[in-house]
Amino acid sequence: MKLLYSPASPYSAKCRMAARHLGIAVEEVRTDTNAEPAELLDNNPLGKIPVLIRDGAAPIYDSVAIMHFLDRESEGALYPKKPEKRTDAEVLEALCDGITDCLIAIIYERRFRPEEKIHQGWIDKQWNKVVRGLDHLENNLPKTEKKLHGGHFALAALIGYLDLRFAGQWAEGRPNLAAWPEKFSALFPDHAGMKPAA
Repeated sequence: MKLLYSPASPYSAKCRMAARHLGIAVEEVRTDTNAEPAELLDNNPLGKIPVLIRDGAAPIYDSVAIMHFLDRESEGALYPKKPEKRTDAEVLEALCDGITDCLIAIIYERRFRPEEKIHQGWIDKQWNKVVRGLDHLENNLPKTEKKLHGGHFALAALIGYLDLRFAGQWAEGRPNLAAWPEKFSALFPDHAGMKPAA
């Protein structure tokens, strides 16, 4: 199997970390979505990453579908088996991915629009969502003591992306959230080398 990814992509980081944690061998192929390479478009008509390409089977996208595939491949090792705890993990992943969506919307608004057409009201609306989400996480962090699940990897990818693109803009007043990666790294030593990076 191979995973098409970008080093800066938090969605890619989530899947890469989960596969590594589970011991699932995946060839990681760095992919520039802006270049729209044939391998990407042939395997995901949306032209987005990550994409998991399998031998003799249909490709899998987006990151949530890949995570659930990895869970099945590992015989249920990525999400809790008890329904309520699994739901909690899935909701945490959805929250972290949703905050990430808002952050990327801000980045794209600034990066791809001419300066005179940047819509500050839109950026402010997205940032308000980010603030609410981060405040919720600060007060409702998941237990991170023995076993990791899909929500943990989504949270690690989110914080890594915040550090990459919004350093100095999010951690103040959120000591629990800012300190959480140390707990995660204790259970996943490869964390430092797999965070979103430029």
